[in-house]
Amino acid sequence: MTTMTEASVREFKMPDVGEGLTEAEILKWYVQPGDTVTDGQVVCEVETAKAAVELPIPYDGVVRALHFPEGTTVDVGMSIIAVDVAGGAAPAEAPAPAAEAARTAAAPAAPAAPAAPAPEEKKPAGSGRQPVLVGYGVAASSTRRRPRKTAAVPAPAREPAAAAVQSELNGHRGAPVAQERPLAKPPVRKLAKDLGVDLTSVVPTGPDGIITREDVHAAAAPQTTAPAAPAQVPAPAAVQAPAPVTPPVPAPVVSYDSIRETRIPVKGVRKATAAAMVGSAFTAPHVTEFITVDVTRTLKLVEELKQDKEMEGLRVNPLLLIAKALLVAIRRHPEINASWDEAAQEIVVKHYVNLGIAAATPRGLLVPNIKDAHAQTLPQLAQSLSELVSTAREGRTSPAAMQGGTVTITNVGVFGVDTGTPILNPGESAILAVGAIRLQPWVHKGKVKPRQVTTLALSFDHRLVDGELGSKVLADVAAILEEPKRLITWA
Repeated sequence: MTTMTEASVREFKMPDVGEGLTEAEILKWYVQPGDTVTDGQVVCEVETAKAAVELPIPYDGVVRALHFPEGTTVDVGMSIIAVDVAGGAAPAEAPAPAAEAARTAAAPAAPAAPAAPAPEEKKPAGSGRQPVLVGYGVAASSTRRRPRKTAAVPAPAREPAAAAVQSELNGHRGAPVAQERPLAKPPVRKLAKDLGVDLTSVVPTGPDGIITREDVHAAAAPQTTAPAAPAQVPAPAAVQAPAPVTPPVPAPVVSYDSIRETRIPVKGVRKATAAAMVGSAFTAPHVTEFITVDVTRTLKLVEELKQDKEMEGLRVNPLLLIAKALLVAIRRHPEINASWDEAAQEIVVKHYVNLGIAAATPRGLLVPNIKDAHAQTLPQLAQSLSELVSTAREGRTSPAAMQGGTVTITNVGVFGVDTGTPILNPGESAILAVGAIRLQPWVHKGKVKPRQVTTLALSFDHRLVDGELGSKVLADVAAILEEPKRLITWA
């Protein structure tokens, strides 16, 4: 029996969730020894040098051991969790009183095995641990793999799920039991988790029965209004609960007399950022040029675009037009969009623009990029910027989103800073810093008037970008922001 048990234990190793990463820190375990897991269920969250990633288990079974505690940095390829893939059958066979009865029950024990995980499937779905992070997870086909093990499930696999949803709408919650994990993309699963929506109760309207963001919002709307009327008793309790929690917040003020130093381990994103910035600063010879520009007309155009039907529902701000201005300047001077290949001693000019946007997050500085930004229209660019910023703030930026950047924008103006000398993102030849936009006295049409003014700073790699090229690019960006109609005449 011992040999068979050991043979049935599968070791799940730390995967390389990015390209070339060597280690990851375990942030949180979602399972404990003795828990039943299913194929595709998220078992832990790890942080690499690029992003936080949730890891799904690739098979069914019972957790036997967690090899590392939370907060441990583990090398890629090391086993982090042991799962007994035959463990799910043990509880079903346990009631047999004698060995002879176990032998006679050997035949029916096989079909009983898939029945054991069935009630357990509700556990991860209810706890919200099933969603898979953007950029890493199990393909949708893997969620259909398990139903094929039994003869009864494949054909009506989606019908019971639809019947369960329909019966819940009719008020019959206990009749059908969903046999299949609802189909939804990772961002939709996270949205459902944040809104407290059970995906098994959502009616899918997407292709092939996929649940969309609109479906989740539609399901969340009645949930927010319905509980408000009947559940008036819990409502005051929920409102009163934060009240006693609020007073202790100002209390834990650190005194400089009691605590002299605080040491913060350098790891994850901060460690990778530090290494990259040091490498960039001492590898590429940086040159930074500055220009102060009147952006009053750009701000007026921003307000006009907010009223445009084509931009309805999109986030329109000065950064959008600054990004578009830089893309136009790159089209006029494509040599700025390049990289230095030290090994081959070549300058590699990119005929595409993966536009990086530096984002300050609690985990450190992230620079995700918009793929093929040069080919996007203004509404498409606005949508991409909005999604990029939202994902970065939530700490869900995928490793792929931070690879392959060609040029970067960093907006230091949001912190009230006039300008700076940005360091190049490794592998790129230019980075544009945008300062705060302030109302200042400015000579306009021969008279001193209050105008909206900002300062731009362009850092570039002097090995492949000389002063003339860098100056032309910076001057073009400034000219477009001063007179936005050039977005049309120069495009």
